[in-house]
Amino acid sequence: MAQSGGGGISCVPYARQATGMAISGNGRDWWHNAAGLYARGNRPEVGSVMAFPGSGGMRSGHVAVVERVVGPREVLVHHANWGGPGIRRGSIMRGVSVIDVSPNNDWTQVRVQVGHSAENYGRVYPVYGFIHNRPDTSGGGMFAGTSPRGGVARASARGLEEVAQAPAPRGR
Repeated sequence: MAQSGGGGISCVPYARQATGMAISGNGRDWWHNAAGLYARGNRPEVGSVMAFPGSGGMRSGHVAVVERVVGPREVLVHHANWGGPGIRRGSIMRGVSVIDVSPNNDWTQVRVQVGHSAENYGRVYPVYGFIHNRPDTSGGGMFAGTSPRGGVARASARGLEEVAQAPAPRGR
């Protein structure tokens, strides 16, 4: 949730501060804006950012930092500006349990611990995946440090140069 009404800190500046990642946009934008900059995947790692798209009551999406991998289907996160019983918007919470409820165990759907209760989890939320705090080395002929949505204009504005892509084989 990118906006924090009534003081406190929202999830995006908190995640930037906690990880040192330089990703722009609301929480819903982080997954796409990290392409070409940071490695992304569907497995949690300590220090990675879980990126939620905009959905339902959280139109701006959300980001949370993985604090501990408990098991293949549970992590503990710390994040800011997540509401719940007894939780003030804009506050920071640590040790929040998130469980993978996706049918294929691929972290595309999760449930987040509600408030301070260790037994209660909220509704199912979609998740893009995890942004890892290391360079994206996947290649793909993009401008260094940009995503497909950023394009040439953003690369040029950031003083980045074009990365060469191997030509396609002839005769196909």
